Formats: sequence, structure tokens, C-alpha cells
Amino acid sequence: MNYPEPIFLQKTTSTNTYLAGLCDRMPQPELTCVYTSYQTSGRGQRGNSWESEPGANLLFSFVVYPSFLEAGRQFFLSQITALALTNVLSDYTEDICIKWPNDIYWKDKKLCGTLIENDLTGTSISRSISGTGINLNQTQFLSDAPNPVSLTQITGQTYNPTDILHQVMQRISWYYRLLQDGHTTEIAERYKRMLYRKEGLHTYRDCEGSFLARFRDIEPSGRLVLEDSNGQCRKYLFKEVTFEL
Repeated sequence: MNYPEPIFLQKTTSTNTYLAGLCDRMPQPELTCVYTSYQTSGRGQRGNSWESEPGANLLFSFVVYPSFLEAGRQFFLSQITALALTNVLSDYTEDICIKWPNDIYWKDKKLCGTLIENDLTGTSISRSISGTGINLNQTQFLSDAPNPVSLTQITGQTYNPTDILHQVMQRISWYYRLLQDGHTTEIAERYKRMLYRKEGLHTYRDCEGSFLARFRDIEPSGRLVLEDSNGQCRKYLFKEVTFEL
């Protein structure tokens, strides 16, 4: 095992918040991970909350100190987490993919969400805390989230969250070493191969409305490059475009 033994919390407000506080009080070893079966204030992208039935799912955060990585290349941290999750979940079912930037999908349904919070020192990333929620054993979703799904709904099996966590952390550790060793091209290519809607024309929406486009590329900054049905190249940073489902 190339990471410290994960810390289990019976209940917490948010694993990201708890781990940040732990690191603020005393720097923790790299790849220190905390996980829980219940968050009272789980956070998602765009200020959303993350619905999770108590005891049903895997909610975890881990910390790294990637001072070798410039702020403009922080998207690689998102990529390695998404790849690790995709690799592990693909062992249990087919049709797992990454919806840009870092949601994990099964077909057209959301299986995992990740929130990454980076601290910068100068132009480098001094600390990165990545928090993920994996829908494992939940069978009903009560929020207005449009398309959640759990692994148990897909397969009919139930899962041990701690077992899944160790599998994910082993893959994260492997990808993080790849990043430390400078293999960014391999990471980026693996990520692109696993993307949701990487083939064909699909519907997207930006500030000007809906449009049809096909995937063209992901820039090192994380910017999504699309080509619309008129042949025009369109480039988007996070939150500037949405996928219409």
C-alpha cells in the first residue's frame, strides 16, 4: 500500500472540510484519506449539495502536495482522480465513462461526483484536496438531481465501501506517481479515451442556447474543445457549457 491507512469518520459535515482542518492543524502525509458513511453538508460542483443516504455510499477525500505542478496544469489532478474511479468501477460493470470535467457516468446517469480544492503558493499548487462521492448501495434518490444512479441499481449487488476505497486509493496512488514522473501525455490520452460522448454529434448548451457539436480535444488547461454542426470550433472552461441529457 502506497498511502496511509484511511481514517474513518462515523459522521462529518464534509470530508473535504474535515481533511482541510486536519491539514491546517498539522500537515498530513501525502495521500492521507478520510472517509465516512454520512455527510451532513456534502458539497458538489457549482455550490451544489451531494445527496447520500446515511450508510449507503462511499464519501471520501484525500490530500496531495503537488508543488511540482504549475497552477495552469491543475487539471491533471482532476484527470488522475477520474481515471482511478473509472478503472475501479469498470471492474464491476460496463459503460463507465468520464463526463467532462470529472463526473463519472454509467451510460447517461451520474455515478460519482468530485470536488477538488487547490491552494496555490506563487504559481504552483501547494496543496490539493479531492473529495468524491460514489453512489454504491443507495436504491432511491429523493433530491431533484436529474440522473443519479448507484452501482447496486446497475448490478443488483451490494458493496463494501472500505473495499472499494482501497481499490480507488491504490489506483490514485499509481496515477499520482505517473504525474510526478512527468507522464502527462499518457494521463491526458487515457482521459480522452474514457470520455462520455467522445463520438458523434450531441446537444450542448452555452450562454447563447442549445447547439449540436462533436468532441475535438481537451487542452492542458482543461478547456473543452468542441466542433459544432457548422464546423465552428468552440472552446469552454468549466461552467461555461453544459451537456443536455
